[in-house]
Amino acid sequence: MPRFCANLSMLFTEHDFLDRFDAAAAAGFTGVEYLFPYDFDAAEIKAKLDARGLTQVLFNLPAGDWNAGERGIACHPDRIEEFRAGVERAISYARVLGNTQVNCLAGIQPAGTEEALAEATLVENLRYAADKLKQAGIRLVMEAINTRDIPGFFLNNTKQALRIREQVGSDNLHLQYDIYHMQIMEGDICPTLQANLGAIAHVQLADNPGRHEPGTGELNYPFIFSFIDQIGYDGWIGCEYKPATSTEAGLGWLKSMNTV
Repeated sequence: MPRFCANLSMLFTEHDFLDRFDAAAAAGFTGVEYLFPYDFDAAEIKAKLDARGLTQVLFNLPAGDWNAGERGIACHPDRIEEFRAGVERAISYARVLGNTQVNCLAGIQPAGTEEALAEATLVENLRYAADKLKQAGIRLVMEAINTRDIPGFFLNNTKQALRIREQVGSDNLHLQYDIYHMQIMEGDICPTLQANLGAIAHVQLADNPGRHEPGTGELNYPFIFSFIDQIGYDGWIGCEYKPATSTEAGLGWLKSMNTV
């Protein structure tokens, strides 16, 4: 079965952030991901990873003022220098934490900015980030997100993401395919995964509706997991869902598979 990593921004939130590493390992996870590490000292996070033998799988580039509702700045024409500084910051953390891929959030299209300019800005920023990260031995992924949860999010379906990737023209840019987001935006999950396997470097999951754990909604996750194995996907799958009750109470789906 696939390798599952715990998203510590959504799972084990019963604990303080630095204590979630212990909780994830105790639950059987061998890898972790989360939105951002930047509020903490990289060495402190690294110590948590090492103490539990955890793989740091993924985190995002700096994405603007998250608490104020920003969800990335990569499509913002007036913030290119801020974006580039964020790339350097992400590289410095990744080097300490040992993860070999980071995700870029395109952001919400700024009011008054034409779509063509937002797209050109995103392409330019992705090209810059892909090059800088490649020099550091780190892979860049980008994520399409549904516009119901984040109205106005610029990158919102697989076809668009593939078109952007082609424009960037870098062998160091791949897709982060979030099953939950793409179930809302386009459906056809398994055929899309298979058709674009060569472009997809990371997968995330949640059921729909509700963004809760597998087995709480409409998606047939046992079938999806089996299909992912059949097509040969060998990357991680990030468990980026909101537990319906507590994290531990909602892990039955994972324990029934006898693997993480």
